[in-house]
Amino acid sequence: MTIQKATSRYEAWLSTHLRIVKEDLEFKHQQMRTEPFPFLRATYYRWAQVWPSVCEAEAHAPEALAVGDLHVENFGTWRDKDGRLIWGINDFDEAWRLPYTNDLVRLAASALMADMGCDLKGGVNAILKGYRGALEAGGRPYVLAEHHPILRVMATARLHQPEPYWDKLHALPELKETPPAGALKALAELMPERGLTWRLSHRVAGLGSLGRERYVAVAEWCGGSVAREAKALAPSACLWAKTGKGTAPIRYQEIVDESVRCPDPFVRLKKRWIVRRLAPDCSRIELSALPKERDEFHLLHAMGWETANIHLGAAKPRILLRDLGKRPAGWLFKAARNMQKAVLADFEEFKTK
Repeated sequence: MTIQKATSRYEAWLSTHLRIVKEDLEFKHQQMRTEPFPFLRATYYRWAQVWPSVCEAEAHAPEALAVGDLHVENFGTWRDKDGRLIWGINDFDEAWRLPYTNDLVRLAASALMADMGCDLKGGVNAILKGYRGALEAGGRPYVLAEHHPILRVMATARLHQPEPYWDKLHALPELKETPPAGALKALAELMPERGLTWRLSHRVAGLGSLGRERYVAVAEWCGGSVAREAKALAPSACLWAKTGKGTAPIRYQEIVDESVRCPDPFVRLKKRWIVRRLAPDCSRIELSALPKERDEFHLLHAMGWETANIHLGAAKPRILLRDLGKRPAGWLFKAARNMQKAVLADFEEFKTK
């Protein structure tokens, strides 16, 4: 199946689960033609379709409740219920039971394609070392307080000037149409206080989820701005890749609740809407927002560790460690390279048609 046909069929299936925003979907297609890394981020459905055959050996591995659409820009910060700043994976739209190797190969392939600025094999080895270390330790969340000073500096560099963040949210055009009742109810339930007056907007963000309804409510509360976002969810693209039809439970809340992590108290699945707090200290971190002088190996090691934190919610560490021990040296780099080639081939075909 060509990438064009796969895209068309996936989007048709997706439209049976949620309302497609055509303008956003067209913008997504434009972004898919710009560079290989945005293409990777935008096409998890294609990854789910081809990965088992491209990486056949890696696809035969113990399963975990996995992120699925994992990549180096699927990490961010949030505040836990004690107000501490936490770093970790912040998007689980595609959560699904998968071989644990899927997340590792996709994370490694994204590092190769995102031009991390470090020795490629060394970077992939750092991911694997972090992952193994977390399994051996039973996992541990990343609390950016008295621990992790290197990661704390990288993650908080963008927080020194919060004004541009809020300026961007306040500049969003006010929504003219009435959003779905479920979205309004979900936003209201997560506001800090009942009865607040909001300014409601449609937000264009991300890549994999472009084309879905995404609403932002901004209000003034106790001397400053607060914001909440509601995004429409559908079953994981893994279901489409496997069956091409049907439906299944959305597993976002399940993976968040079961993982080794300090949860964000402002992330909740409300039926088919994922609702979260938006703020400068509670958002995804793009690589471009990190300091130019950064320790890439340390960052990739942390990403591998955090991946294990997620897998430990539904998999036994001894089983994963036993499987890792059986795999040949260099397996992750080889598998990531193979998937990189597959993604690049699809990208070249998609951008010219």
